[in-house]
Amino acid sequence: MIGFYPRSPSAAPSTRNGYIRIDCYGGLNQLRRDLCDGIAVARLLNATMVLPKFEVAAYWNESSGFADVFDVDHFIEQTRGYVEVVKDMPEEISLKEPFKVDCRKQKGHFDYVETVLPALLQHRYISLTPAMSQRKDRYPSHAKACYCQGCYNALKLNKKVEAKAMELLQAIPKPFLSLHLRFEPDMVAYSRCEYSALSSKSLDAIEAARGEDRNVLVGDAAHLWRNRGKCPLTPSETAFILQALGIPTETNIYLAAGDGLMELDGFTSIYKNMYTKSSLLTHEDFERMHGNTKAALDYYVSVNSDAYVTTFFGNMDKMVTAMRTMQGLQKTLVLSRRAFANYTAAGLAGDQLAKAMWDAHREDYIMGRGLALPEHCFCEFKL
Repeated sequence: MIGFYPRSPSAAPSTRNGYIRIDCYGGLNQLRRDLCDGIAVARLLNATMVLPKFEVAAYWNESSGFADVFDVDHFIEQTRGYVEVVKDMPEEISLKEPFKVDCRKQKGHFDYVETVLPALLQHRYISLTPAMSQRKDRYPSHAKACYCQGCYNALKLNKKVEAKAMELLQAIPKPFLSLHLRFEPDMVAYSRCEYSALSSKSLDAIEAARGEDRNVLVGDAAHLWRNRGKCPLTPSETAFILQALGIPTETNIYLAAGDGLMELDGFTSIYKNMYTKSSLLTHEDFERMHGNTKAALDYYVSVNSDAYVTTFFGNMDKMVTAMRTMQGLQKTLVLSRRAFANYTAAGLAGDQLAKAMWDAHREDYIMGRGLALPEHCFCEFKL
C-alpha cells in the first residue's frame, strides 16, 4: 500500500454539514477521475459521502454502478479517518432527491466552500459533479490527503472483476507491452483532422460519427491544428514510431482499447504478437461484460504490464501512468503526436523520420516516466 499523510481522528470531524453524493459521468476512467476529485471535495465541505452514482450518457451504452466495478467495503475502510463514507442515510434524508450542483463548466480556480457549501447547508443532501479543470495542488493539505488516499489506495476492483483481470493478466505471454491505441471513428471525427489515406470503410465510419458541428479543418487551420499534436496517430504511424524506438516486432503486445478501432491491419502487419480481451477471454465472458468492466480489465493489465505505451493522454492514460509511477514502474511512455506531425510536415520520412522520432522520445524513453505525473506532485511517492 502507498503511504500518504497519516490518518488522524481530527481529520474527519464528527459534526457534519450534510450528505454529498458524487455524480460521475463518462467512461470508467473519467468516472474514476470525478470520484477522486469528489472525495477531496467532501472533505473540504466537511460532508458525509454516500456511495457515488455513475451517471453514464447514452453514448457509452453503459448501465453498471459503483459496486459492479469497485470493492465497496474496501473503499469505505480505506477512506476512514479521511472522509466518512456511508452506504445508507437516515430515512428522512434518503427519501428525498438530492439538490443537484454541477460544477463541470466552472473555469479556472474557484472555491468549493464558497460555491457549494451554502447549498449543502441549506438542503443537507446534494449531488455534486466536480469541476473538470480544478487545480488539486491548491487544495489544503487535508483535502490533498483525501484525494491521494481515494485515488491510489481506496479504489480497488471488486473480487469478481479482479479475479477476471488476474486471469486475463496471467493469459498474456510474458514479458509484454500494454498499448493504449486510440483510433476509433468518433475520436477521429471529434479531432476534426483529415486522413486521406484511409480505407473507404474507415472514411465512411468517420463521416457517420462526425455530426454537423465537427467539420474537417482545412487550409492553414488544419496545418496548425495537426502541428499542435491534435490529430490521433494511426495504427501504422504508431507501429512506425515503436520501430523507431527500437521495440522489436516480435514483442508481445496487449491492446488496451475499446471496440471499433480502424485500420488495425497497419499495426498488426508489423507487430504480429498482439493480444486482446476478446482473444483471451471466452466468448461468453466477454459478451456478459459491461463496458466499465472491460475498461477495468484494460486498466488492471496496463498498470501491471512490463511496459505501458499510449498514443493519447486521456483519462485512462493519466490514471494508469500515475498509478504506475506511484508504484515505481518506470517503463511508461506517451508517444508524441506533435513531434510526428512537425517532422512529417517538414518533409522527413524513412530513416530520417525514424531518427527524429527517437531523438524526440529519447529522454522520456530512457527515464521511462514520460508525462506520468507532474514534476512536483503533492502525493508522496518513490521513484
